[in-house]
Amino acid sequence: MLPVERSRQIQDNSVTLTLYVATDLFWFQGHFPTLPILPGVAQLDWVMHYAVQCLAPGKQFAAVENIKFQQPVAPDSLLQLHIEWDATKSRLSFCYSLLRDGNALSVSSGKIQLC
Repeated sequence: MLPVERSRQIQDNSVTLTLYVATDLFWFQGHFPTLPILPGVAQLDWVMHYAVQCLAPGKQFAAVENIKFQQPVAPDSLLQLHIEWDATKSRLSFCYSLLRDGNALSVSSGKIQLC
């Protein structure tokens, strides 16, 4: 299940999206009952979805490199996802930021090798 896409900007080898993470997303069910947070696997799933759709059609996941989760994402959050595609290395670089009160707080970042 995907977040609500609020905006999308594609430039050459990158895409930047603004995503609303609704409270009723599948990913929050049971993760965790008393303090729901968006799982890292959901963040990676969304990177792959938008990367293949916008930057690297036909490519598939091969490996994760240098991933860092710095901040939890709660339901009802607004995120910015920036993905860059390096075709020569078949590698995606991504970063998520939490948009709150006019500020952007780093949530996670990493690289994904595609094949």
